[in-house]
This record gives sequence, structure tokens and C-alpha cells, in this order.
Amino acid sequence: MNVGQVSGVFGVKGWVKVYSFTDPRENILQYSPWILQKNSRLQEVKLLGGRRQGNLVVAELQGISDRDSAAELMGADILIRKQQLPKADDGEYYWADLIGLEVCNQQGCKLGKVDHLLETGANDVLVVVDGEVERLIPFLQQSTILKIDLDDGIIIVDWDPDF
Repeated sequence: MNVGQVSGVFGVKGWVKVYSFTDPRENILQYSPWILQKNSRLQEVKLLGGRRQGNLVVAELQGISDRDSAAELMGADILIRKQQLPKADDGEYYWADLIGLEVCNQQGCKLGKVDHLLETGANDVLVVVDGEVERLIPFLQQSTILKIDLDDGIIIVDWDPDF
């Protein structure tokens, strides 16, 4: 699961700046090891420490002890194993579990598959893609989102296919 990205270097001792996808941002520091993916290369690293630094998080990684080594990691995605995440409570879902699910309305009309989600502040939004058509469906459970079945890979929504 992708939980962030190395966005820069911090200081001269090899620390990296991290843009975290977790909420709150510093929760990314609860997971170790990280698997850094840059291009097709994977590198597992142990997290030694870190802290929140403004809108970013800074982190110290094992084996990265100078600015040049840290700079080589810029742009790397930070992945963790799904087993590292706590089990989601009933009615809660990890975004990664929703991506790729088929979306149908109550009448059985296929609207496409979840491509990604957007965080808007008011509520999250499913971006559902069907060929050239892209639909933005508010992620409002018991309102727009009627049923999520991870086992069958389907989300049932109250949504007009013409939207």
C-alpha cells in the first residue's frame, strides 16, 4: 500500500522529507519497515525516527547517512505491507481496498470501476471510470453509497448514469 512519497532532503545527515498520505500525516512514522519504490526498483528500509515538520514529515532511515544518499531517494513511493495496517472497523474502508471495484447503481447499470478517490474536505469522492467517461460520486455511506462488497468486488450506489 502506498502511504507517501519521499519529497526532498532534510539537513546534511541523510534525513528525508516525506509527503504522507496518512491522516494525521505523522502516522506514517508508525510503520516500519518501509519499501521504497523508485521506477521499478524496490528497497526495504528500516525507519529509525522522524517527526512532523510543518505540512511534511521528516524521517531518518537506516543506511542513509548523508545528503547525497537521501537525494537519490527523492520521488520514491513509500509502500508498506497491508498486514502492517490495523484492521478497518466495520463500515470503514482503506482507499486501496476500493480502487478497482466495479460500481453499479440500484438498477444494475454498470457505471465503471473506481480509479481513485479524492479528498475534498466535505467528503471523499469516488472517481469512477468507464472508458472515456469519468464520474465523480460522493462517498456518503447510507446515502449515495448503499453497499460495499469487498468479497464480490462491487459497490452499489444511488446514482444516475447520466451524471
